[in-house]
Parts: sequence; C-alpha cells; structure tokens
Amino acid sequence: MANVNGRENHGEPAVKRPREKAAPEPANKVTVVLGAQWGDEGKGKVVDLLAMDADIVCRCQGGNNAGHTVVVDSVEYDFHLLPSGVLNKKAISFIGNGVVVHLPGLFGEAESNLKKGKGLQGWEDRLKISDRAHIVFNFHQAVDGIQEQQRQQQEGQNLGTTKKGIGPAYSSKAARNGLRICDLVSDFKVFEDKFRMLAEHFLGMYPNLNVDIEGELQQLKVYAERLRPLVTDGVYFMHKALTGTSKKILVEGANAALLDIDFGTYPFVTSSNCTVGGVCTGLGVPPSHVGRVYGVVKAYTTRVGVGAFPTEQDNETGALLQSRGHEVGVTTGRKRRCGWLDLILVRYAHMVNGFSAIALTKLDILDTLAEIKVGVAYRVDGEPLPSFPANMDVLTRVTVEYETLPGWRRSTEAARGFAELPSQAQNYIRFIEDFLRVPVKWVGVGKSRESVIKLF
Repeated sequence: MANVNGRENHGEPAVKRPREKAAPEPANKVTVVLGAQWGDEGKGKVVDLLAMDADIVCRCQGGNNAGHTVVVDSVEYDFHLLPSGVLNKKAISFIGNGVVVHLPGLFGEAESNLKKGKGLQGWEDRLKISDRAHIVFNFHQAVDGIQEQQRQQQEGQNLGTTKKGIGPAYSSKAARNGLRICDLVSDFKVFEDKFRMLAEHFLGMYPNLNVDIEGELQQLKVYAERLRPLVTDGVYFMHKALTGTSKKILVEGANAALLDIDFGTYPFVTSSNCTVGGVCTGLGVPPSHVGRVYGVVKAYTTRVGVGAFPTEQDNETGALLQSRGHEVGVTTGRKRRCGWLDLILVRYAHMVNGFSAIALTKLDILDTLAEIKVGVAYRVDGEPLPSFPANMDVLTRVTVEYETLPGWRRSTEAARGFAELPSQAQNYIRFIEDFLRVPVKWVGVGKSRESVIKLF
C-alpha cells in the first residue's frame, strides 16, 4: 500500500494533520473614493477631507488626464498625477502600478503648486512611486494629438481625449513594448536602447511624428536621478501597509465610472479601469482588502467633450449650471456640458462599484432654481429600458422620465449641518438616497474644506 508520496507505509497509521481553517477576515482594508458620473464630481475635495486622517493616500490608475482641485486656506491647488492627499504632511502619497506617469508633467505639477502656497512643501519626502508603473513619453502625447486629428478627418468626430498621451501609453503597455519606472532607474544604457526601439516603432506608424529622441533621453536621464529615491516595490509596499499594521489607507480614483474602459460609455471613455476593480489591479491589493467604497456624485450632471448625455440641458438651465458651477475642465480648460442629475446613470455606477455611501457635491449650485428635475427612467421607442445600455446608439435615442422637485431658492453655503439646509434641499437629498438605496454621507455646499456637511 502506497502513501500519498508514492512510498509504502507498511501499515503505519496515516499522519493526522489538523484541518486548515479559512483565513481570517483581513483586519486592515483600504477605503476607496470613486467618481460616479463622467468625472469632475469633486473627488479631490472628498479625498482631501478623508486624507487628513490617512496614513497613505494612493492613486491606482489613469495619468495626468485627471484633474482634482483642492482649496485649502483660500489657496486652490490643482492635481493631475499627484494624489490629492499630498497636502497631508503626515501621510505618504503613493502612485501605483496602474498609473501611467509623464515625468515632466509630474515634476511640473509639483513646481506649479509649490508656487501657490506652502501646502506642497517637502512633497518629495512623502511620495512613493511603484517600480511597475508605466511611463508616458513626449511622443505618446504627440501620437495622441495625431490620432485625434485622424479621427476628426476620417469619422468627423474625435473622442475628446486630453492629448496627454494616456491612451497611447496604455496601448504600449498592452502591446508589451512599454517601458516602466523600474527600467528607467536601473541600467540606463539598457533603457536607452529600449526607448529608441519604442520611438522607432511609433515613427514607423506615424512618419510625420516629431520625436526628439536625443533631447528626451537627456531629460529622462536627469529625471531618473531625481526619481530614484521615490521608487519602491509597490506590491511589497502595499502588502506591508495592509498586514501587521493599523495604517489608514485611502485610494483616490481618477476619472469616473462612466469613463471606465469596460463599463463606461464606450468608445467615449478613458483608457483605464476607473471602477473599483482598478484598485486591485492598479495597486496589487487583494479584493478581500477592499473596504468601504464611497461614490462621489455631483448634484447635477456634467460631461466634457463628445458622447451621449441623456439629461443634458442645452438651454438657459444648462448655461446657468455651467456659469454658477464654474464648469471648466481642470486638465483641458474646456467648458463642461451640463444637465440634470441622472439617477439611472448613478444607479448603474453603484451596480458596478457597490457604494457604501455617497458624497453629494455642489448642492449650492442649485440654490437659485425654482424647480429641479431628476432623471429616474429611460425609454426607447416608448419601451422602458431595464438598465443602462451598452450600445451608445441606443443611449442617444433614450427619452428621459423626470421627477420634478421644488427648489429652495436661498443660499446653502453657510450651512454646516443637515438641519440647517432648507427643507426642500433636505428632501432632494432624501430622494436621491431613496432611489439609489445608498445613504448620503457628505454634502458639499462650497469650495473650501469647511463647506462640507457630514450626515453620519
């Protein structure tokens, strides 16, 4: 008789081992903040609020196509690659492997914000970057512009990208010829050879591409030295933070659910997963370590660039929202299209992300309206749609059913508690909660840190 190892056991009793029990529930979990619409919901402000109590603040995807604004002591900071939590001098900011990093953009952003105020002083001492993060090169940005121009010429409509090179960089990553931070800070001669091959690859595809190979290599060599102290093994960094410690870890999502490459309004989307799955793949965090997921919802809806927008108000109401909300893209400088709150869209984002609670931002922008409409259902050719459609041709044909609620027609900007809001504003918040079956935890009524009402 043979035992499990293929050797005879000569009748000896089998060695008894205790049955293995399931691993205990992880004690430490990350908190996640995600956009629930088409971006520009005010995630930076919510992250800033939570980051003051965090030990680590992470970016997990996207690049400097994101734009998060934080106002501290009347100083307005604009972040694109840096996590908004970099303003917390007691926290480590971490750029994960899922982020694509344009180094001139990173250092330029830091220098620009340093000129605005003292909040960013010492930022290099509290920033870590994953060695597995891919690099956006200047020629990626040039290719991005060429591709947009080609779409306009061939199809009569572009995607409305930020031309920051994000899509081409992720394309390089998927094609497995991209270069990562670990390549740059290791053997520069090896990096240089790979860089030349990658540049030649794009020159072969786009003969009119303007690439200064030698100039960019000189610049990258300088950045490599400045970058080296910031680089870390991101997987090990997150593992240490999550196990055996009680560190509070916050993840700042860039872009938003309806811009996700898989779940967004494709093809008018970004090139990364900006829903909750991107947290695991972009940081090396096991799903069991994902804790509370907060969705940020603007009290109305905005969108930059082209693409279907069922509740858009191309009229006086839309112009009022655009003006009062100062709806101009942080990254692109383009005016945002504006419309009523679309709860079908937000409910769909909740299906994908499983929001624990919601932060409702920019409620004060609705202060002057006599009545407020909320999209609650879609119909196509008179038939109700059971869920948010994948096909954008269908989305362009939907008729929106609205619920009309009374406005409050007085300022909410001074309110610091739920009871201080007008009853109509309270009812608006409760309506959103009841429809989504998700509690509203915060309400924003102004630009500053102090202009946030915490409900529980």
